[in-house]
Amino acid sequence: MSSAAPAPPDAAAKVFGPALDIACRFVSLLATDGVERGLLGPREIPRLWERHLLNCAMVAELVPPAARVVDIGSGAGLPGLVIAMLRPQVQMSLLEPMLRRTTFLDECIAVLGLGNVTVHRGRAEEMAGVFRADVATSRAVAPLDRLVQLSVGVIRPGGTILALKGEQAPAEIDEAAPVLRRLRVRSAEVLRVGHGIVEPPATVVRILTADKARTR
Repeated sequence: MSSAAPAPPDAAAKVFGPALDIACRFVSLLATDGVERGLLGPREIPRLWERHLLNCAMVAELVPPAARVVDIGSGAGLPGLVIAMLRPQVQMSLLEPMLRRTTFLDECIAVLGLGNVTVHRGRAEEMAGVFRADVATSRAVAPLDRLVQLSVGVIRPGGTILALKGEQAPAEIDEAAPVLRRLRVRSAEVLRVGHGIVEPPATVVRILTADKARTR
């Protein structure tokens, strides 16, 4: 591993298990190429494990083992690549509009040997109807009212939306209420996952969509 990359904390071995070596290589890529290409700032290097990889790893436990997943606005591969490491049977599609980011993601997949991941260049609104994933994931992409509308276009009716959010997640659900009603989602809840592993626990908004799609 590059000397620029932080060593994994004790929790990483417990969370990643046999995928720890892959996770370490990913951290090295983020700390070097990821910073050099502007995908994350140099101040993020010391907290790559706690703030980024472990935080994203908490979402994996909410993803069925063999699900088809689309990661919206994948950026540097968070949380998409982390989920793919932890759920090798998942079919992961990384959706990202920027060329420099998709190039980085393709390189990461090759270096990490992740055969269950493909990269697609484009925006979610352009890909509506192209993907029919079981689950849509995202992290720091858009406010929830807009994110839900982007997500329903790339998942099957009855699919699940998993959005990593911050402390304002309950307020975002309240603000998104008109959109959620219009789309007739089955449920929208805030989950705190990773107690005792990450501090603070990861905040995930989980939305179960209607069995029959309604986007207008």
